Order: sequence, then structure tokens, then C-alpha cells
Amino acid sequence: MNNETFGEYIKKAREAIKLPLRKVAAHLDIDTSTLSKVERGDRPASPDYLQPLAEILKLDIKEVQTKFIADKISKDFGGMEHLTEGLKAAEKQIKKSKK
Repeated sequence: MNNETFGEYIKKAREAIKLPLRKVAAHLDIDTSTLSKVERGDRPASPDYLQPLAEILKLDIKEVQTKFIADKISKDFGGMEHLTEGLKAAEKQIKKSKK
């Protein structure tokens, strides 16, 4: 996976299939300006957008979720010295809670 942001990823996918911003925004039931801000990185995407984005942009939901999570972690915690250890601990907690 490259270093593009979630917004860049969505914009690239949207433009690749030549969908106008307004159609994708309508599918998400949000304003065009809101989606534009998400694509520019001026506003975070809501997790509620992920499934509808995957559907309209014809993307794999696993890839969309992975890109969203990676971007969120990078923005929120990327500068922390012990990020890797924290991610490992979070993974253990998640696995434990699924049992």
C-alpha cells in the first residue's frame, strides 16, 4: 500500500471511473462540499461512509477499511515513538475481545 491519504485514495478511485463528486456525495447522503473536504483531507471521513463508498466506487470493502484505518492511525498516532508496540498491544486486545 502506498502513502496516499484516504481522501486521495477515494478521489483517485472516483476519477478512475469518471464519477462526478455530486453523484458519490448523493450516494453517501452528504453535501458535495463535505465529500470534497474528505478528498482534500480537510475533514475526516466517517466510518459510515466506507460500505457505500466501496459499493459506488466498485472497491473491495476490505481494501477501503484497511486504507481508512491506516490513514486514521497515521494521522492520529504517527508521531508517537512507541506506535508499533501500541499497535501490537491493540491487536492482542482485539483478538482477546473476539473470543
